[in-house]
Amino acid sequence: MKTLDESIEALLSGPPYCLGSEEAIADVFALLREQVVRAAQHSDLYANYVRHWPIKVEHAQSIAELPYIPVSAFKRNPPLALVPAEKYQRILLSSATTDQVPSRIAIDALTAKRMTRGVVAILRDFIGSDRRPYLIVDSAESNAASATLGARGAAIRALSPFATEAVYCLKGGNLDIDDEALQLFIEQHGDKPVIIYGFTSILWTKLIQPLITKGKTLGLRQAVILHSGGWKKLIDESVSKETFNTSVSHVIGCQEIKIIDYYGMVENLGIIYPDCAAGNKHAPVYGAVVIRDPLTLKPVPAGGTGIVQVCSALPASFPGHLLLTEDMATVIAEDGCSCGRPGIAFRFVGRIAKAEVRGCGNIDRQRTA
Repeated sequence: MKTLDESIEALLSGPPYCLGSEEAIADVFALLREQVVRAAQHSDLYANYVRHWPIKVEHAQSIAELPYIPVSAFKRNPPLALVPAEKYQRILLSSATTDQVPSRIAIDALTAKRMTRGVVAILRDFIGSDRRPYLIVDSAESNAASATLGARGAAIRALSPFATEAVYCLKGGNLDIDDEALQLFIEQHGDKPVIIYGFTSILWTKLIQPLITKGKTLGLRQAVILHSGGWKKLIDESVSKETFNTSVSHVIGCQEIKIIDYYGMVENLGIIYPDCAAGNKHAPVYGAVVIRDPLTLKPVPAGGTGIVQVCSALPASFPGHLLLTEDMATVIAEDGCSCGRPGIAFRFVGRIAKAEVRGCGNIDRQRTA
């Protein structure tokens, strides 16, 4: 019989969406239950929470019955961790505006390794494994070396295994376009496959809108564009996803199908949720998603909308295995999608009313020093 670590290793070594839904759910349920037990052995605070859960862990019959915690539980310093401080490799900080408190996620070497492998496996399933030039719609300062790392830096680094080189096309505190760097990138790689990444709001306000104003297009016809986070600002400006994709496609020069929006959060590290060809999101075999009714907190059926709970078997250094987010989503299908990926298919629809609004990765430098 495999140990917990061996089982996680086996899942990370295979395709992220290969198992049928029933098999995948059974496997990840067993891993999540074991992770809850292990986490309680390493944190008295978490153990106390688990003891007071209405259903004993050993009696749980499904992922939905296991004890989940709100993501706000990580808005504390020192961080809620399962390993001593001397084993921290880095502290990850969630998105937060300057007057809000970010989550602080303690990462040890094992968790960092799993995080990288998990995200790489998912991205490989969507964009292939080829390495190519990488254009980052941000400034180099957002990914500066530090004992702490913000959401933008973590997202930028997630794509580095697919890069032959990395070029930042914004500069300074105002994130102005670095015309020289951008033009050189186009001249060197304009006719080649490239990867482009930026936070959604930064990509839109700092690159796409200014280039539209200038009447300029980039002609990167073989670009694959990934973006994440920051939709609130665009929604406030009445920018729909359709308008966003049409405008980005026109300015960059690529097909709309090559623009991939994905959801990710540092509290759920190692797992991201890109849009598939059908416009839906999916959990990998080492994770799961439960959509809960806002009033009863019971799982909703296909067609229902509720609060998103994300699950991951990967964390070893913090109890991020079952987390209730502040986001809402609709269940599109309970068993498979037209894209071929099994399991629940869902789409995000926004944040919970009156929930704390994240700051699109704009981490206060004083907090991250």
